[in-house]
Amino acid sequence: MRASGVLLPISGLPSAYGIGCFSKEAYEFVDKLKEAGQSFWQILPLGPTSYGDSPYQSFSTFAGNPYFIDPEDLVKRGYITKKQCDSYDFGDNEEYVDYAKIYGSRFLLLRQAWKNSEIAKEPEFRTFVKENAHWLNDYALYMAVKASFGNVCWVEWDEDIKTRKPAAVKAYREKFAEEIEFYQFQQYMFRLQWEKLKAYANSRGIKIIGDIPIYVAFDSSDAWANPQLFQFDKDCNPTAVAGCPPDAFSATGQLWGNPLYDWDYHKKTGYEWWMKRLESCFKMYDVVRIDHFRAFDEYYSIPAGMKTAEIGEWMPGPGYALFETMKKQLGEKEVIAEDLGFLTPSVIELVKRTGYPGMKVLQFAFDSREESDYLPHNYDHNCVVYTGTHDNDTVLGWYEKLPKKDKSFCKRYLNLGSRPKEALKWEFVRAAFASVADLAVIPIQDYLGLGSEARINTPSTLGDNWKWRMRKGAFTEELAQKMRDMTKLYGRLHKEEKEPAAE
Repeated sequence: MRASGVLLPISGLPSAYGIGCFSKEAYEFVDKLKEAGQSFWQILPLGPTSYGDSPYQSFSTFAGNPYFIDPEDLVKRGYITKKQCDSYDFGDNEEYVDYAKIYGSRFLLLRQAWKNSEIAKEPEFRTFVKENAHWLNDYALYMAVKASFGNVCWVEWDEDIKTRKPAAVKAYREKFAEEIEFYQFQQYMFRLQWEKLKAYANSRGIKIIGDIPIYVAFDSSDAWANPQLFQFDKDCNPTAVAGCPPDAFSATGQLWGNPLYDWDYHKKTGYEWWMKRLESCFKMYDVVRIDHFRAFDEYYSIPAGMKTAEIGEWMPGPGYALFETMKKQLGEKEVIAEDLGFLTPSVIELVKRTGYPGMKVLQFAFDSREESDYLPHNYDHNCVVYTGTHDNDTVLGWYEKLPKKDKSFCKRYLNLGSRPKEALKWEFVRAAFASVADLAVIPIQDYLGLGSEARINTPSTLGDNWKWRMRKGAFTEELAQKMRDMTKLYGRLHKEEKEPAAE
């Protein structure tokens, strides 16, 4: 089936509360996708973000980001008033998230709503807490204890609770019972609102592509509650951490710092934790994009304490065994394998064996020195083509920085000639849509023709990422119609939406 979709993180939606959330604007975006003939909405990970605000560094792989809870829904429920919501400062720039102001206000708003909610009296809340106990109990306790220690990482907590001595866990649960309920309330509201939005999208023929980071953060309830899953020493410190070796993009490599999995332990348990994690993802999303897929074949291991990623070694991952287990336990699921970067024959074979589509990024195609697998004429159908991802510049920003020879090659390939910039975005979309790739996903910034100011993330940098938001009204009727025309022209409309050919 040929189809197309749009990439836009939840945080990038317009809203009245400083950051995109599950508000009316999210429903309006779904409606616009429908008008534009799209079949998919791809988002970024939904977990609660840590320092640096990256959705790929979360306090829990199972929890949802409280920033995405829609305050207007809390008003409708009678938990808080509109006046109270409007009394907080969420920032005043509609095109960028001010995370300092969001952090300083959102939790105060949520706490006020929780106090008024008397949520413990609601049977549905109690059922939610019970059904999600396998991760929620640890997450809520983790966040409460973390706050009591001034928000430092768990490895700096008092020894008894750091190592989860049963008596200490029991004592802290009793001491912070109210605070624990506050974090449970956040997750309950998040889940209610997300499931309602997803159901609405599905009813409009839009499937959600979610994103799962392969690694979890060290500063997370996952690492604290399950140290046996990771390569830790007896003091719960990582012996090695994750990253990428030096390459053409980074002379010292990328030091991510995430703890690495103890794959021997996971194998002994039948990948139990991973099955719970994946099962949770497939309840949240229709399709799951697995980030850094190559690490299932081989992962880069950097000794703990290194300042860069220059020293490290490739180690064997679980290989096909994990996906074989997943297919047996969870059935056949829709997965996109993020297989970008340098690929060895064994990685290529793993992706092929799973049957999952890999990714093609058009921005990687135009190297005038060599033939590229990312050029559309080299694709096979079982792949997902992007103009760029959240880690790339926008097409316009990328093109302006392109070396002269590469730019000349790009112009010839896309038949740009001396046409204005407006032509560039549509020729990029056309190249993606005209390819044999089963699915084409375009970041909304590229449809809007925005430059580097709308870039979502620059890898290995801090301070200016994950902030961009779409301006209210930017996704116009005219743009939706043009997207629909292109989608129809290249056979990517839903079957039920197929329109008769023009006479």
